Amino acid sequence: MVFGEMDGRDACNSVMEAQVICRHHAHEPRESQCSSVIVRHIKAPANLVWSLVRRFDQPQKYKPFVSRCVVQGDLKIGSVREVNVKTGLPATTSTERLELFDDDEHVLGIKILDGDHRLRNYSSVATVHPEIIDGRPGTLVIESFVVDVPEGNTKDDTCYFVRALINCNLKCLAEVSERMAVSGRVEAANAV
Repeated sequence: MVFGEMDGRDACNSVMEAQVICRHHAHEPRESQCSSVIVRHIKAPANLVWSLVRRFDQPQKYKPFVSRCVVQGDLKIGSVREVNVKTGLPATTSTERLELFDDDEHVLGIKILDGDHRLRNYSSVATVHPEIIDGRPGTLVIESFVVDVPEGNTKDDTCYFVRALINCNLKCLAEVSERMAVSGRVEAANAV
């Protein structure tokens, strides 16, 4: 279930979600940029969800628009990945750098460096937090972004498009995580 979408700065005024948003997700967009925060509750344990989100080298495990990903060298802050995008989107490739990675606090941040798309100066941060849903271990996932508004587009159009992509990714993350949780595959996901 999607909890909501909000501007990072406005969310700071709105209890666990607000604290996390203020700490990791309060982007300060320039006049020619837009920014948003997307929140999703997932009925699977946080360690399982994080085992998927943390895989900068394998985003296709839950991102349905990614067909292939290649990372050169060791996986660390500064690592660059080349992503191939499935047909149906206005892009075929994206070059992205790992900007933030904290296995203890479950924080992952990326920046798009290049690609045949219109997402210029795009940065995103995803955080994963344990919570209880219906008396069982669950996860709160928060993803935020900031991106340039392409010439000829409005802020609303640009934010709508990026939010739709992130919502689709988080929906698939929930489906994959919940399926793995039901089948008891937490250890298998962490072993990769």
